[in-house]
Order: sequence, then structure tokens, then C-alpha cells
Amino acid sequence: MPHIHEKIDFTVSLFIVQDGKVLLIHHKKLDAWLPIGGHIELDEDPEQAAYREAREECGLEIELIGERPPTTGPGTKALVRPRFLDIHRVSPTHEHIGIIFLARPKSGKVTLAAGEHHDIRWCNRRDLESLQPPMSEAVKYYCLKAIEEAG
Repeated sequence: MPHIHEKIDFTVSLFIVQDGKVLLIHHKKLDAWLPIGGHIELDEDPEQAAYREAREECGLEIELIGERPPTTGPGTKALVRPRFLDIHRVSPTHEHIGIIFLARPKSGKVTLAAGEHHDIRWCNRRDLESLQPPMSEAVKYYCLKAIEEAG
């Protein structure tokens, strides 16, 4: 999806973990190993975006990991608390606020979104060191935390 706002967009990133491995994609446009994720559309909340991105980018239905506070009254929807938040520059004039979730697969079969990704794979701790091109230190940190906490 193209950028919605001129300077800052909100995005979701999903560190999906199963059996001590995290699911990563090799993004074609960015030539980088990344988690499943993408922009939050104007008519979505972060959870809806997370579920949609998981279906579109890897074919999985997921369960988000995190606390969901009790709803406090009419007109309130409690959302699962993300594990991390960050802001990262994607161009000299544009940034993304990343809402970062840990998740587990519920159903579906991992499927490559060939139009967007070169590869998709489950990676254990050791695999993270040998991926080419190497992943950013931030992505590696989130991967290791996801495996540690949800693996």
C-alpha cells in the first residue's frame, strides 16, 4: 500500500513465532529480511491491520500475544497491547511509526506472496546470523525477543 500521509504513517509488524522459530520474509523492494507487516489503512485499527497483513503476506490466521484490558464502557474497544513501538525513517522525508506485535499462527499454510517477497521462512536463533542480506540490528533484536518470549 502506498503512503497515506505525507510525513508519518502508522504500520504494524508481526513477529509470528512457532516452535522456537520466527517467520520472516525477504522483501523484494527493500531487499531486506523483515517480519510480516504493512501500513494500517484509514478504516482499520492496529489489530485489524495485523490480521489482514498476516492473511495477505503469508496466508496465516494468527493470534496476537499481549494483554487486552477489559472494555470500560459503550463505544470502547480494548485492543491487544503491542510488545514494542518504534519510529523509523523510510526515506529522507518520511517515517513510519511501527506498532510491533508478537503472534502465533492459529491456522492456514505459510504461502509466499511472490509479488512482494523473494522468500519466506521460519528462522531459529542460529538462522538469524546467516541470512543474506543481513537483517538490521533492530529486526534481529525483535526476532530474538519474540523467540524468547513466545517461542
